[in-house]
Amino acid sequence: MPPYARLDELLDPEATVLLTVECQQGVVGPESALPELARAARTSGALANIARLVAAAHASGVQVIHAIAERRPDGRGANRNARLFGAAERLPVQQLSGTTAVRVAAPIEVSEEDFVVRRLHGLSPIQGTEVDALLRNLGCRTLVVTGVSANVAVPNAVFDAVNRGYHAVVVTDAVAGVPSDYTPAMIRHTLALVATLATTDEMLACLKRPRGGRPLRRA
Repeated sequence: MPPYARLDELLDPEATVLLTVECQQGVVGPESALPELARAARTSGALANIARLVAAAHASGVQVIHAIAERRPDGRGANRNARLFGAAERLPVQQLSGTTAVRVAAPIEVSEEDFVVRRLHGLSPIQGTEVDALLRNLGCRTLVVTGVSANVAVPNAVFDAVNRGYHAVVVTDAVAGVPSDYTPAMIRHTLALVATLATTDEMLACLKRPRGGRPLRRA
């Protein structure tokens, strides 16, 4: 790992934010609209690793943002300019605002100090959402990206973060996509060009400074 990308230099708790991408019940939960993706997130250990990272972030004072994708029941404001959006409209489980489908999925815990940012349009957890303004107001310099999917939302988040001047860290075993062999290839050949790569264990080893616990709630 080159000197500029050393985790212990990048992961200052006061300037680091952990982002979970679309880790919601309707995407990675047991009743997922995308069962193959949900299965990949669980069987690969990615979802469990995200939960471990969130718990460590809470303990060490690192801010957590959960990025949720949802739509209104009437569909107003939602994109219709790509095949992906049309396919999503036909899925048996809809990511409708206010439903259990758009609640953060177990085993991830949400603390009172976490932000839950919900978007009604687009492919990115950052572009067109509150996330960038929150990151700047929080003094963020390093954004740690986890979640799903490696096919669309995760690379969008990484590219948007880099384009906005943040250091991006991708936790390689806390990201999932389909098919399962696509995820490591995409990380190795694409995200590695713009982001620092780390495993969950490497991240946990760096998040050493324990702070006061936070009361937990479900989002």
